[in-house]
Amino acid sequence: MRVIDHLKAATKTLFSYEIVPPVRGSATNISEIFAIIEQLLPYDPKWINVTTHASSLLYVEKSDGSIIKRVHKKRPGTMGICGVIQNKYGIDAVAHVLCQGFSQQETEDALIELNYMGIENILALKGDNLNYNRKLDEGERSNKYAVDLVKQVAKMRQGLFLGDTEYPALDFCMGVASYPEKHFEAANQELNIEYLKQKVAAGAEYVITQMFFDNQKYFAFVKACRQAGITVPIIPGIKVLKSANQINSLPRLFHVDLPHELVAQLLAAPQNAQQIGLDWAKSQVRELIAAGVPCVHFFLMNDVSSVLDVIDEYK
Repeated sequence: MRVIDHLKAATKTLFSYEIVPPVRGSATNISEIFAIIEQLLPYDPKWINVTTHASSLLYVEKSDGSIIKRVHKKRPGTMGICGVIQNKYGIDAVAHVLCQGFSQQETEDALIELNYMGIENILALKGDNLNYNRKLDEGERSNKYAVDLVKQVAKMRQGLFLGDTEYPALDFCMGVASYPEKHFEAANQELNIEYLKQKVAAGAEYVITQMFFDNQKYFAFVKACRQAGITVPIIPGIKVLKSANQINSLPRLFHVDLPHELVAQLLAAPQNAQQIGLDWAKSQVRELIAAGVPCVHFFLMNDVSSVLDVIDEYK
């Protein structure tokens, strides 16, 4: 079932979740992904997002002391995990699809494969900038911005493919991301919203926001989007803090602000960070549900226990 159809059919605020493929070569295996999903099953998840990660350049030291450069995909397995979620558990999977690190042909091939597995939902993203210069084969192109990716998928909805490829139209339900506190590359919030409007006009059907810790920023963002003519559902993204160290890492990695009140609590009692983060997230979710948001999207980072503590009262 398409995400947009879940949202239209809902009679109350839904919960959705985002998981991350395990690190390549780690002890983690698919059974740990199964364990996460099975803990979510009693809460009737309508869909689960699975992140995608482009390859990056690593410097590897060999046994003889020489150093070589190697392009390495740290977290493979997105399509396989999506297939398991959809076909083993009967939960709709949303595959993240990136511009960065993938050619348009690779994107087309991936979407055909997802369709083959019965997956009909994607989240179209620009992705993080690569740490190396990837050279494409002659005649290949890549999507520079998320709006370019949205346009490519929109063409595939019409049965229009690259080159001479013949394939039935692929009617993916497509979401996009946006940033209540402004994307760090956007000159201002007005331009940030204009870029989102372009993605919606190109074919995006709903929006999931970057994590935020101040609901008022989300409400102000939604209001500004509506004033700009963006009418699709805007789903708030929530992350449960677990460590006082995250007051430094989250702003650096995700370009988000943390409210002074939250930071003060964490600095005053870092040993209680897990409970402080849990209480803060619970308060956010209560207020969002009271405001009638269509869905709350949780960034699990594969740590499901804290999120279950937040949503347990809505079971």
